Amino acid sequence: MSSLFHNYARRPLSIVKGQGTVVEDDSGKSYLDFTSGIAVTNLGHSHPAIIDVLHRQSEKLWHISNLFDSPEQEKLADALVSDSPLSHAFFCNSGTEANEAAIKLARKHTKKSVIITCEQSFHGRTFGAMSATGQEKIKQGFGPLLESFRHVPFNQLDALEEAVDETVAAIMIEVIQGEGGVHVINKAFAEKVQSICHDKDILLIIDEVQTGISRTGSRYAFEQFELEPDIVTLAKGLGNGFPIGAMLGSAKLFDSFGPGTHGTTFGGNPLAVSVAQKVTELAFDPSFIQQVNDKGTLLKELVSPLLNNSSVKEIRGTGLLLGIELTSEVSSIVKQAEQAGLLLVPAGSHVIRLLPPLTVTREELISASTILNDLILSKVSIDS
Repeated sequence: MSSLFHNYARRPLSIVKGQGTVVEDDSGKSYLDFTSGIAVTNLGHSHPAIIDVLHRQSEKLWHISNLFDSPEQEKLADALVSDSPLSHAFFCNSGTEANEAAIKLARKHTKKSVIITCEQSFHGRTFGAMSATGQEKIKQGFGPLLESFRHVPFNQLDALEEAVDETVAAIMIEVIQGEGGVHVINKAFAEKVQSICHDKDILLIIDEVQTGISRTGSRYAFEQFELEPDIVTLAKGLGNGFPIGAMLGSAKLFDSFGPGTHGTTFGGNPLAVSVAQKVTELAFDPSFIQQVNDKGTLLKELVSPLLNNSSVKEIRGTGLLLGIELTSEVSSIVKQAEQAGLLLVPAGSHVIRLLPPLTVTREELISASTILNDLILSKVSIDS
């Protein structure tokens, strides 16, 4: 009997080390990791520059609390808000915490309580973030949740317009719904969201927990659309595996988050900040971002022949966040891929999500796509 709660459907596989895109289990078998810890290790496993900065910081200071000024937090905040509609940052430990902070800030600033989110969205598992999430399976068994969230179908303009009234504080969206099936916002919906927020003085919150830190081929996914968020939430790739989250906000929100309004014991600690500084330095470099775009284009090309099969409905996504939707459940393919040396993660029951490190090589992309294409084609042959 395990001493752990069984709240995770764990695979019977113990990963003990990794380097770049390759990880190894406790039996010595190697795998191409196309999960990246679910969009976390954007710069790959055991990146030498990140190991170095963490080691150096560990010998200086681990924790001092947010009772004191932090020049290093200031530097990281500057890097995150540079050349964006955002001006200030709050640091925490996870995406869920970042979204909780965003919800609190939106309600406090506007003095309104309703926040519009989308069906199939995922914003976290604490009560506020879970209430914001548009997936019923996440909420089952927990009793009444917060009532001040309205969920509308993603990319449906009429439903969005109907949900807006004078009680709405904010619209909260993901530009790409990662957990919800890798669905990308369309241009018309993005424009409608922005125009409603502008015309009705409603805040726009963009959840970039999975899509941020160059995952989609730009620093933030919203930069690929005509969107000017008031709040952006980050985590996952920001620390490349070291826990850190961030909520970024525009200048007009500054006075609404004064002393005592929100806080965290561990958020923005020196270890996390040192890692995130190095991550942003590397991941926000324009030449690196161009490489992500090139690799994303190549990956789409490598898996695009699957569209010739009736079992593959669609391939969606941007950069190195792709989803392959099948007509049947993907659990068996994920398991077979693991046996073949490729780690995958689904996005719902019918979508295979591809999340390689942004440092993945061309050869690794070819190897992984060959395994995946062969598995899907063989499944089609068997099923037919």
